[in-house]
Amino acid sequence: MRYARINDRLAGLGGAKWGVHVRANVLAAQGHDVIRLTIGEPDVSAPGEIVQCAADAMTDGRTGYSDGRGEIGLRQALANRYSDRTGRPIGPDQVLCLPGTQTALFVTMMGLTEESDEVLTGDPLYATYEGVIRASGARMVSVPLRSEMGFRLQADDIEARITSASRAILLNTPHNPTGAVLTRDEVAAIGEVARRHDLWIVSDEVYEELIFEDVPFASPLSFPELADRTVVVSSISKSHAAPGFRSGWAVASAEFVSRLLPLAETMLFGNQPFIADMTEMAVRQPSEAAAGMRKRFARRAKRLTDRLEGDGFFRVNRPQAGMFALIDISSTGMDSETYASDLLERTGVAVMPGTSFGDGLAGWVRVALTVPDETLERACDLILGHAEKIGESSREAAQ
Repeated sequence: MRYARINDRLAGLGGAKWGVHVRANVLAAQGHDVIRLTIGEPDVSAPGEIVQCAADAMTDGRTGYSDGRGEIGLRQALANRYSDRTGRPIGPDQVLCLPGTQTALFVTMMGLTEESDEVLTGDPLYATYEGVIRASGARMVSVPLRSEMGFRLQADDIEARITSASRAILLNTPHNPTGAVLTRDEVAAIGEVARRHDLWIVSDEVYEELIFEDVPFASPLSFPELADRTVVVSSISKSHAAPGFRSGWAVASAEFVSRLLPLAETMLFGNQPFIADMTEMAVRQPSEAAAGMRKRFARRAKRLTDRLEGDGFFRVNRPQAGMFALIDISSTGMDSETYASDLLERTGVAVMPGTSFGDGLAGWVRVALTVPDETLERACDLILGHAEKIGESSREAAQ
């Protein structure tokens, strides 16, 4: 039987990247003691008041069809939020509500790019980006994120890779997996490149509310000269510890929303009204869940750095935001896949191989900061003990 070419384009871009995490789950189910530092699951439940809001809305009959753009109350709440952030009026006609950031990215890429187009994005990158780009037939062009620049995307590096086929720049700030946050000057420089070459800017800002203390945030949407070419996607998955509710959005020009509305409606005709009601409540006020996560994740990132860098064997890229940290494991002599598998099998600590997020992290692994402090301490003990054994093996081999 014949299948559409999209299946070939996406082959190998799904669950295969999460092999170590899947293996860790299998071992845990078999009764092994496993510390899972793999996925970005918030370390708290969604706030009770927004869950109750959803429950009340269902009881009140808010379970029917929705407006294809999303419920007006939620779109107005988001319009107010982004108006306050940018300092200029943004209306509800500039908001498209969708089930999570992932779907918002998929709709955006399908609506802006097609076969033979190119989308530039940083490497390392979130594991699903290549898939949402390739789904439309477009090609992902990797722009190396240099560790000496704090893994922040640089305008000159983007411009060096622009061709006549370039259509969009996909930003992620705050960044997953590195935790880097672009400065205002860096965003402005990237925006100038986009203006010169008439490119879209798609900005994934799902970690915006998990930026650590004293780190400023800048979005291309805040620059009036970039507003018509910028699409911001986000959700309540991280900010309100509610990934399972699948509630996200895209904010852009009214023309963008109007043009992409038929595509969004073809996929899913609006978001569920009861989820829209809880999301509206969530975005109208600061998130207490996010405030707690910011403090805990920053503290754990510091502790991880202090523990692992103490003997000079590892180097930790300390994040500015989000729920992950990167560990440079190049001193082990292993690639990230081999190291992650060996660490799991020998110690029960599961980390994500850097290559799950691009070739630029071949010598790194990603660690989630979402486990309790005492569990992270135990993981550090096991990682350091594993490193000692690697060192002993290397010394024996050299004799």
